[in-house]
Amino acid sequence: MIFFSFSKFTITLCLNLKKACYFCASMNNTIKIKNRKAKFEFEFLDKHIAGIKLAGTEIKAIRMGKAAITESFCEFHNHELFVINMTVEEYSHASHFNHNPKSERKLLMKRRELRKLEKEVKNSGLTIVPLLLFINERGLAKLQIALAKGKKIYDKRENIKDRENKIRLDRIKKDFN
Repeated sequence: MIFFSFSKFTITLCLNLKKACYFCASMNNTIKIKNRKAKFEFEFLDKHIAGIKLAGTEIKAIRMGKAAITESFCEFHNHELFVINMTVEEYSHASHFNHNPKSERKLLMKRRELRKLEKEVKNSGLTIVPLLLFINERGLAKLQIALAKGKKIYDKRENIKDRENKIRLDRIKKDFN
């Protein structure tokens, strides 16, 4: 992007669009909403990136960082993938035409990838978990999802022990130096 600044306006020449773009000047590309709980509860086998079908007020709320994917999961309905339980708070500057915060949102992926994921979920009993909600360089909301297998209790305990041992080693190294 190339920036031009005049007295009142800042114009951004978008290299992707090959034209002046007022939208990109004000857009914040650092929105990354993580699902930290998923890393502790699941073992990831395969990761994919999917687009999300959103309403106008939903994308505005996501750009403000008002979304949560901690308790969400993905399900298939009629060979289409939906993310369920994803919370996108209501947009504060909208009128009475605001969106429903907990509605199901369709994920956009290629048909071949959807068939492969649906086959894996049905045959082997795996689940699809959202990991990261982000805005890409074109300003579109994307969701990183993973084909995951649930961890057992002893696996979780091993993770906790490994984390505590790492913290202890770091403290010892710090004291030694």
